[in-house]
Amino acid sequence: RVVASCGLTARMAGKAAAPKSKEAKAKAATSGGKGKKKKWSKGKVKEKLQNLVLFDKATYEKLISDIPKNKLITPSIISEKLKVNGSLARKAVKELLSKGLIRTISAHSAQSIYTRASHS
Repeated sequence: RVVASCGLTARMAGKAAAPKSKEAKAKAATSGGKGKKKKWSKGKVKEKLQNLVLFDKATYEKLISDIPKNKLITPSIISEKLKVNGSLARKAVKELLSKGLIRTISAHSAQSIYTRASHS
């Protein structure tokens, strides 16, 4: 008898909690789950570089004096150090090559690598 009565009370308790009003059901449905919808991040915005498009006298002097002393010379390194744009850096490399201040290590269509001209 004790076992049967326990089973009965468990069933009764389940039925007693079941009837809910429509408002309560709607509230329960909206509050469940994760809550707020996840927002997309804006992503990292890279700062726009204000690089020179023509050499001024000071920058050209720096190109002739400092760049040929570097062990590794690429257009991207020249662009970064002298704050000039990429096309101007490529022209600078050609200028240094024609003057014999640097020599080619690898000339690929995508990336050219140069070094200082050895005095041997």
